Amino acid sequence: METIIVYVVRTPLRIAVAQPLTRSHDVEGNAARHADAVRAAAARVVVFPEMSLTGYELTAAPLEPDDPRLAPLRAACAETGTLALAGAPVPGPHIGVLAVDPEGVRVAYRKMFLGGAEPRHMRPGREPAVLDVDGWRLGLAVCKDTGTPEHAAATVALGADAYLAGVLESADDAAVPDERARRVAATHGAWVVTASFAGSTGGGYTRAAGGSGIWSPAGEPVIRAGADAGEVATGTLR
Repeated sequence: METIIVYVVRTPLRIAVAQPLTRSHDVEGNAARHADAVRAAAARVVVFPEMSLTGYELTAAPLEPDDPRLAPLRAACAETGTLALAGAPVPGPHIGVLAVDPEGVRVAYRKMFLGGAEPRHMRPGREPAVLDVDGWRLGLAVCKDTGTPEHAAATVALGADAYLAGVLESADDAAVPDERARRVAATHGAWVVTASFAGSTGGGYTRAAGGSGIWSPAGEPVIRAGADAGEVATGTLR
């Protein structure tokens, strides 16, 4: 019996973390600022924070993928060939991740582990998710997911090479995303990419942490953004 060996060609992946200025409930304006970040990043994938399109407003109306207010972001992704992973409430309602690329918009993931007041407004997602991009398997997460060991384990079990998360932490808890990223990377030998909300938003977050970054499979930070809204940091997964 002949043995067939299949080799997967995987090129380096240029990926960015963005922490745009987000105004609560201003989907149209936020989408335009997301589009600016996509163009500035010049990356194949751009990751945005939790609830980045609406602000952390748990009563915000869920965004449908065909919402016309997302047009600026769709256009930027079509022009640049970028996959943008943006945070938003989605039908369910869930705290979700919208995948925006030249083909359109779709709900790519729904947050599985809810915290604080979230269970009063949102439903938990049922399963982890992984996207295939240029030979890479990209696992998705949102905030509290990253602090739940079984979530990273289940995502990596799907073959994830990298663990991409949109998060929101207060400035007083600025060390939390770094601690979680290092732990996930070191435990699973996977890249970790975290986009962390900057500026202020609902839910009592008058000053969010920022500090988005990329961590190597060894758990070392490769690139970090500062604490200010509007920053974009770009690196390459190899």
